[in-house]
Amino acid sequence: MNRHSEPGGPSPAAPSAPPHPQGPPAPQQPRPGLWKRCLWGGIALWLLTAVVTYATRNTNLLPTLILLGSFLVPAVFALWAYERHGRDLGVNLILGCFLTGGILGVLGASVMESYLLHPSVWIFLGVGLIEEAVKLLALMFVLRRHPGVHGVRAGLVLGAAVGFGFAAFESAGYAFNAAVTMKGIDLRALLETEVLRGVLAPFGHGLWTAIAGGVLLSFRKPNGRFRFTAPVIGTYLGVAVLHALWDSMHGIAIWLVARITDTGLSRALFAQGYILTPTAEQQHLFTLFSVGGIVVITLVALAWLRSLARSARIFRASDRQGARIYTP
Repeated sequence: MNRHSEPGGPSPAAPSAPPHPQGPPAPQQPRPGLWKRCLWGGIALWLLTAVVTYATRNTNLLPTLILLGSFLVPAVFALWAYERHGRDLGVNLILGCFLTGGILGVLGASVMESYLLHPSVWIFLGVGLIEEAVKLLALMFVLRRHPGVHGVRAGLVLGAAVGFGFAAFESAGYAFNAAVTMKGIDLRALLETEVLRGVLAPFGHGLWTAIAGGVLLSFRKPNGRFRFTAPVIGTYLGVAVLHALWDSMHGIAIWLVARITDTGLSRALFAQGYILTPTAEQQHLFTLFSVGGIVVITLVALAWLRSLARSARIFRASDRQGARIYTP
């Protein structure tokens, strides 16, 4: 008999378990606060590029200046939305909405606007209806193979990504048109256009499409089918009206100034887009109405977005509470 089997003797040593095979390393997630570093680093690079371009007059730097200035703010805000509210959606889906959705949006808007719109008083309403529609269609196209993605929060994040992608590509086009003139390259107009559109980028396309996307995905079926219910259609029309008011605020401000100062109204006034030889009072009123109108539209959209985000948090909290109650 082996001595290890005797009573009171030491028990045989258990064989060591084979090591578990290690799987592939998990993909690294962006560190919290990365959007801040990208924002300040991107601003520094854009300023450096602008200074070098202005000093050397090297036109080869224009694409770098245009792309960096046009994509910086939209991409940073898309990254912020991912870090704060969309980590479970994945980087690939956010990036797909930003790039694919943005490109499809500007292409669709360009085709439809060129064929469907004609100069009229209602042209900006047509622009709002078309652009908000193509952005939602682009979002649906990107999500066609992701039936499990639904809910208000996912719609807010992914809709914002599509809107910011649209804004980035659209801003690049505006910057290019501002730079290229009959007299050559107008670098000052390019920089002014990029600064203005960069400051306004968080309150335009990204905000409107986030609202529409949040409502659209809140009514999406579990099998991935999109439902065009009354709230979805009403939200689309609402953001299209906000979009139209934003674009037409210049003309609305001129009309208000003309009404208040008793200037004769005519169709030529709106066709020219300005008041001939405006007085100091008219200039101040125009600035007040144009800037104030943009602020009011932005506050309405932000309040709308906040109400959707609050409803999403309430639904998530109730789902967690229900899981605690009914889980055996």
